[in-house]
Amino acid sequence: MVGMATHVITGAGSGIGAAVARRLHARGDDLVLHARDAGRAKELAAEFPGARTLVGDLADPDRLSWAFSHQTLPDRVDSLLHIAGVIDLGRVGDLTPRTWRHQLDVNLISPAELTRHLLPQLRLTQGHVVFVNSGSGLNAYADWSAYAASKHGLKALADSLRHEEHANGVRVTSVYPGRTASAMQAKVHQQEGKEYDPSKWIDPESVATAVVMALDLPRDAEVNDLTVRPGR
Repeated sequence: MVGMATHVITGAGSGIGAAVARRLHARGDDLVLHARDAGRAKELAAEFPGARTLVGDLADPDRLSWAFSHQTLPDRVDSLLHIAGVIDLGRVGDLTPRTWRHQLDVNLISPAELTRHLLPQLRLTQGHVVFVNSGSGLNAYADWSAYAASKHGLKALADSLRHEEHANGVRVTSVYPGRTASAMQAKVHQQEGKEYDPSKWIDPESVATAVVMALDLPRDAEVNDLTVRPGR
């Protein structure tokens, strides 16, 4: 995806999302940054001059249609980057439906809903949908059931979308980062009762490099699944 393109990005406020947004903003691409509320949108617009914002609460996917109906969706979308996510660890015997639903809503159902709304634009540009998944989208361990279920579901969403939209020229990539130094990782360590040392984990900039590589790959090829593991 060389030359000026328009990218819709969720999760641009921190971690991997912020790293990807900075990279694309620096090279002059147009950004449409998703924010959960107007206050957050204002902060993102200040951080990325020239970027547009799209407001809607991913924790409430049933209301995204209503929220988007009161805004102007971008006419052009070259890529849709699903990077926002939430996590709450807990044992199956302890997790409540509310905790399950929150992670499924933000990590799975809202990405599906946002994709549905922007597919017409993506088909026009033969664009690219990138799902920043997780190692938990491939394996599930003790205490990770709800988060891993949401991410396994995200893999299924991406795989189905790829088959459905291939004839329309839409590329679909899933990226599975291992533990990445971010606010989410700090929360995970807190929930695990472990000391957090960011130097042990992947730098968000390294995952951003992988995402941008997938976007920029020539049209004769497509990265379907990309696993990024800690290198130290």
